[in-house]
Amino acid sequence: MYSLLEGATEHAIHTPYGPPSDPITVAEVGGRRVAFLPRHGRDHRFPPHQIPYRANLWALRELGVRQVLAPCAVGGLRPELGPGTFVLPDQLVDRTSGRAQTFYDTGAVHVNFADPYCPTGRAVVRKVATKKAWT
Repeated sequence: MYSLLEGATEHAIHTPYGPPSDPITVAEVGGRRVAFLPRHGRDHRFPPHQIPYRANLWALRELGVRQVLAPCAVGGLRPELGPGTFVLPDQLVDRTSGRAQTFYDTGAVHVNFADPYCPTGRAVVRKVATKKAWT
């Protein structure tokens, strides 16, 4: 990934939740300023339950990031969608345990999680993926 980022700069951001997984690399891709943060760390030192998600998101926001694209490899509930299938989810079941699940440590008892994905981001991914499927 780093080889695609010309003129990249690294940013070490301090957050109230500790350091993010790695310094954030910022560069321009296709005329857009992008930030890249390997959530498991460059050396894959963080298993899923130890990824500092809150620090990662805080640091990205601190740099001005307003849209997050986080590809992942996960299991599914439909056997006909086997390995190699591209799926754009609208819901999720998070079975990860052993980590903080929210930014709301105090003051919020019920936080809506009905629509966990950004509708704007999903629409862009759908448009690009559909266009690419026909070219």
